[in-house]
Amino acid sequence: MTEETTTKQTPEIQETMDDYQDELEASCRPIREGDILTGTVIAVSEANITLDLKYYTDGIIHAEDLSSDPNFKILQDIHIGDEITATVIRRDDGEGHIVLSKKEANDLLAWDKLREYQSNRTVLSVKIGGIVNKGVITYVEGIRGFIPASKLDVNFVEDTEQWLNKTVDAIVITVKEEEKKLVLSAKEPAMEKLAAETNKKIAKVAVGSVMNGTVESIQSYGAFIELENGLSGLLHISQISEKRISHPSAVLKQGQTVKVKIISTENGKIGLSIKALADVSEPSEEILDYELPKGESIGTSLGSLLKGLKL
Repeated sequence: MTEETTTKQTPEIQETMDDYQDELEASCRPIREGDILTGTVIAVSEANITLDLKYYTDGIIHAEDLSSDPNFKILQDIHIGDEITATVIRRDDGEGHIVLSKKEANDLLAWDKLREYQSNRTVLSVKIGGIVNKGVITYVEGIRGFIPASKLDVNFVEDTEQWLNKTVDAIVITVKEEEKKLVLSAKEPAMEKLAAETNKKIAKVAVGSVMNGTVESIQSYGAFIELENGLSGLLHISQISEKRISHPSAVLKQGQTVKVKIISTENGKIGLSIKALADVSEPSEEILDYELPKGESIGTSLGSLLKGLKL
């Protein structure tokens, strides 16, 4: 065969020292006590952790130099692959390792991080590690923080003991590095969670449905009714009766059981009506059970109840 056949060959990739220049420079850079380095955890034991510092030798952090949090557990809280920032406290432990302290680095860097959390209103998951007067103690970035009893939940917490070792979502509300003062609040995240759960329940409520409820409170503009499904709605004064009344208390009282119709669920709020019941049911003599003056108790309709009112 006279025709020549040529074969294209892929040129081999030639590795040179330039390809490793960054790594070489990093491994040969001078390290001094007080330097802050970041490494990757490559080993964990009860006594210490080992870090890959991209240096000619590894870094060691002893358990007592990892955290000030009394609830810290090295085998639970540190994992292979974690990135740890720590301060060099000795360049050689006698076995060629660099000895570092996460606690020391944390004292320098944590307050900046806490200010960032405060500015961004970052929601943090924190564990309650202690009970003190008027609140509880937790740790964020290794810094001791305080959550007042008034900021532990949606409502004021009387018994803080039951919160020990619980994990809560909280935001940072006060950071004063010079005073070593860190204050958090779990109230706002709890309120947001409650509002989200309530909105989901309200979304499932059908407009037009009729429910029994209990009068929770009475205001000049209407009454708040706790429904049988656990939700609350507003019975506006204009929805209490066909007739005009001067104040809801002329007809309703706290703790009274009423039947209401759901007329709206807009903006996460339930609107109620007694007046609209006439559209969905036959006239009833038991729309309301009004308690007459002491010594007189009789079931009566809303019409007969209002008949004697001066409007």
